[in-house]
Amino acid sequence: LNMTMGSFSHGHVQTGDKMSVPRNFWKAIEQSRAEVPWLMEVSRVEGVTKERVADVSENYAAAPLDKVVGGPLDFRAPSNYIFLPWWMMRALGLQPRDVVDVRLIENTPPGSAALLRPHSSKFATSIANPQAVLETELKHYSSLTQGSCIAFDYNGERFWFDVVSLRRAPRGEKAPFVKVQDTNIITEFLPAKDKKKSNKK
Repeated sequence: LNMTMGSFSHGHVQTGDKMSVPRNFWKAIEQSRAEVPWLMEVSRVEGVTKERVADVSENYAAAPLDKVVGGPLDFRAPSNYIFLPWWMMRALGLQPRDVVDVRLIENTPPGSAALLRPHSSKFATSIANPQAVLETELKHYSSLTQGSCIAFDYNGERFWFDVVSLRRAPRGEKAPFVKVQDTNIITEFLPAKDKKKSNKK
């Protein structure tokens, strides 16, 4: 799963929130006249989705979520199929061919601030301007979901971040999901996960 060469998210399928969905979603968007960015909520279906798959990777373990929000990558998936980035699969505890509910949502508020926790302290020590780099990489996300664990690549290395909390515009109330695209969102950072572990020792 990837976009065609030259398109904005080429090479960023696993470091963004874009999903490949069936063509009928495009028809739903046309009929609803939804405004850009188009966002979709993917959720587990109680009693239908298989038992949650545990994330056995200690370094990249994400909080177990029942729903995440993302945007469409394309509308080329087969009918009744959706292809998700790996971090979404992990967050929802899914395995291939699981059943999920996918719906177009139009009430996700614009974000004003995001509090993130990097997993590696190298994020701050090996990048000259980590704030600027992260803000550039966040352009590959249409939205953010609180409790998720997202990634971006820089100089051949993948960096992971926990999305600790989110605030909506214009008043700064806390929100479980926010739009990132076409917003002026401020990012703040907590101490890296590996730094916390070393301090405990």
